[in-house]
Amino acid sequence: MNNLELLFSGFYNLFQQPMAIILGIFGICVGLIIGVLPGLTATMGVAILLPFTFGMDPVQALLMMSGVFFGGVYGGSITAILLNIPGTPAAAATALDGYQLTQKGQAGKALGFATIGSVTGGILSVLILIFMAPILAKFALKFSAPENFALAMFGLSIIISISGKSLLKGLITGFLGLLVSTIGLDPMSGYPRFTFGNQELMSIPFIPVMIGLFAGSEAFKAIAESNDTISKENFQIPSVIPKIKEIKEQLFLILRSGFIGSCIGSIPGAGADIASFVSYNEAKRFSKHRDEFGSGRVEGVVAAESGANGCTGGAMLPMLSLGIPGDAVTAVMLGALTLQGLQPGPLLFKEHGDMVFTLFAGMLICYVSLLVIGLSSLKYLVRILSMPKEYLIPIILSLCLVGTFAINNSVFDIGIMLTAGIMGYFIRMRDFPVSPIVLAMIMGPMAESNFRRSLALYNGNLDFLYNRPITLTLLSIAIITIFFPLFRNGYMIIRNK
Repeated sequence: MNNLELLFSGFYNLFQQPMAIILGIFGICVGLIIGVLPGLTATMGVAILLPFTFGMDPVQALLMMSGVFFGGVYGGSITAILLNIPGTPAAAATALDGYQLTQKGQAGKALGFATIGSVTGGILSVLILIFMAPILAKFALKFSAPENFALAMFGLSIIISISGKSLLKGLITGFLGLLVSTIGLDPMSGYPRFTFGNQELMSIPFIPVMIGLFAGSEAFKAIAESNDTISKENFQIPSVIPKIKEIKEQLFLILRSGFIGSCIGSIPGAGADIASFVSYNEAKRFSKHRDEFGSGRVEGVVAAESGANGCTGGAMLPMLSLGIPGDAVTAVMLGALTLQGLQPGPLLFKEHGDMVFTLFAGMLICYVSLLVIGLSSLKYLVRILSMPKEYLIPIILSLCLVGTFAINNSVFDIGIMLTAGIMGYFIRMRDFPVSPIVLAMIMGPMAESNFRRSLALYNGNLDFLYNRPITLTLLSIAIITIFFPLFRNGYMIIRNK
């Protein structure tokens, strides 16, 4: 039987066990709630559900966890668009244009396209998982320390794209993020750096910093301003469902970003946050309106969400076909598979092919359910904006505190979040972008650790920078990404003269 026939057989098997579908939809609802709450991630939700899967049917267990995964990645976009509070790290890219659209009174349009992009990108990733698993799995195996370093450098080059009007200010905040990322244990020797003897600084948690920079600074800014930052017209929307013509205009971008997300997700160690920023950067690179990105372009929302959700199926690809988790969520799901007595790898498709393709069919149904649940609830979610500021700000700060504390049950993390919030407020007041800080904190440790591992593998030589094709290609793209805007701006200045 070919893959298409196996997929149809999977749908038939799935409808014989409706409880699996119900648990998948339940997982989506749980994931949505987790994604909306700042600090709570899909990884945490899947980990919490892991003990409950013991004794379950494998398809039921994995579908429920997949639903949490899908809902969690998508849910982070809702508060990112409405309140500039990324519920998940991947939603930080969505907030760049999503919140600006809300400020313009187009929250419904932003949420609608985020939902369409998320679901389409996710479905595309599952289809790629079904039909291209062996090919992408072999490609992912070629990534070692040099390739991961090059990928991280390409990610850092995206700072150029998200710096806003001033490239210098973006580079300054990006450098600040890199400095913060060096605090803690040395990735190779394990020696403490810049901790000043404080055990709590052995590892600076990334999520509290992100919550503070985005949500905390936004709340402090609202407190400092006497007038409401959101007008009453911004939540009065006729519809959240985009028109067919508008969807057609964005379809190629959705498919391209979903494919980029799937490829990045298939690389072990990469995740939805990297996929969303890379997809956003590529959308900006090829757009005719690249200068308007960051000021409220729907393409920015579509690309970030399609890329982030395209990562979901991609991350499952090496986990199922090779037994290598693509990210933290699939690492937990790998544990769920072993609890069921199943061994991920090539033999899984051969010995349990019916179960695997039933799971794939369920994942497609999960994404269709996410589309229905998402679009039907958005008109009510947008009403959050109608809440008076004196009620909304305490709720935002409470969510920040609860979400931050829930990560490690640490009061110290709350201090980090508040410090980041105060810093973010003053950075915003001077028109410095905060997104480069977040991107640098994600990519910095990845770049440093893989660069030093590469040096160790090559006995201190830099040969790996040019004698490995994938590494050379990614580094070349990173260099082009950095210098192309400079050349273009210089050309425009000369032409105007």
